[in-house]
Amino acid sequence: MFLDIKLESGKEEKVRFIGVNTPESTTKVEPYGQEAAAYTKSKLLGKDVGLQLNVQERDKYGRLLAYVWLSPPTKESNEEIRTKMFNAVLLLEGYAQVMIVPPNVKYAEYLRKYQQEAREKNAGLWGLDVKEEKSASSNATLFSYIGNKNSKKFHLPDCQWAKKIAPGNRVYFKLRDEAIKAGYEPCKVGKP
Repeated sequence: MFLDIKLESGKEEKVRFIGVNTPESTTKVEPYGQEAAAYTKSKLLGKDVGLQLNVQERDKYGRLLAYVWLSPPTKESNEEIRTKMFNAVLLLEGYAQVMIVPPNVKYAEYLRKYQQEAREKNAGLWGLDVKEEKSASSNATLFSYIGNKNSKKFHLPDCQWAKKIAPGNRVYFKLRDEAIKAGYEPCKVGKP
């Protein structure tokens, strides 16, 4: 997730939120991308926020890398991080998934924990029904298999592992052969 933020100096910067990745909503629209963008704008546009840098100041696109604080923390405790750090709020509300890129790892363990909480509660993108998600996407055709971009495994839609794939990592296939030709292997549990 990134947003244009006006700094105290008056300069406007593109700020990439450290530790989180939201579904796309600009060049392509992924499931829950528009909701994540709308939520972020509703919480941050026109607001004063604090930016905390980590080890690496900018990414390869020149964007400032930061943790975004809704209000300054008095101490960096679990309670303050989960309520005042917007990066954490995005995870807890299910608008993002964890994306840790070393060397910016200061809050990595907290962020992973918050994502797990959101998954367990089926919050936001973690609660999307696969069929509902598919009909909401631009390609509303029926599918028989769901692949995971990361593991390169494919599953039946009702497989326990298919339900755990983050929306941004899902790939849909009509045919088993289509998944195999794309370089995906069948799940050993669901045996599609």
